[in-house]
Amino acid sequence: MKQQYNIQNVLFSLTILFLLWGMISLYTQMTIIVSPISVLQKIFVIFYPTLVVHSVYSLGRMMIGIIIAIITGVSMGIGMGYFKILDKFFSPIVYMTYPIPKIALLPILMVLCGLGEVSKVMMIVLIILFQVIIGVRDGVKDIAKEIYEPLISVGATHKDIILQIVLPACLPKLFTSLRIAMATAISVLFFTETFGTTYGMGFFIMDAWMRVNYIEMYAGIMVLSFIGFALFFTFDVIEKKCCGWLV
Repeated sequence: MKQQYNIQNVLFSLTILFLLWGMISLYTQMTIIVSPISVLQKIFVIFYPTLVVHSVYSLGRMMIGIIIAIITGVSMGIGMGYFKILDKFFSPIVYMTYPIPKIALLPILMVLCGLGEVSKVMMIVLIILFQVIIGVRDGVKDIAKEIYEPLISVGATHKDIILQIVLPACLPKLFTSLRIAMATAISVLFFTETFGTTYGMGFFIMDAWMRVNYIEMYAGIMVLSFIGFALFFTFDVIEKKCCGWLV
């Protein structure tokens, strides 16, 4: 089980980070490197409604993409890991498409799905989906075949085995895959939100940068990082609830 966060650790880490940031700001005296205190003050001033609205849009896109990727990826991963014929058919397809830089597909998605929400959510799905498929598939393959035999001997169906053995066993791999993919997904979300929208942290940060408002730019970056932290923290909490045997 991954180490769980607590308020003391979070506050200590934030204190160290802000101290380093403050020292760099004082030492360099550069306009582009603003004081963390001024950024925090700006966050409190513009948090409601400005940052709240942009955060809700970004977080909503992330959550929809994550849910779609989990449902699709877990289904495919379990199928490929449990049924050899599906693995033989789909693995070459996954291996050929996985290395493609997903950001390179953005123009295609924008043409097919438009500049609105669908193309942005689909980018999130593509980033996370392949990680989930491969992680879950490998988690299922790691299950010793002898574990299935007692259930098979009492007449268990494939559905019973998947629900009772396979799905719980692959959950740790699922959460690991989500953590690995999350940083890239947030980065891609930032990029996609600079196109065809006026809401989202990506738009807010780039708009502040173009207005040479570096304090608001850093405020947006900080809020985006907290969104990422909240997602990681949520995964840890859910994993602890679902995979209690790993504690």
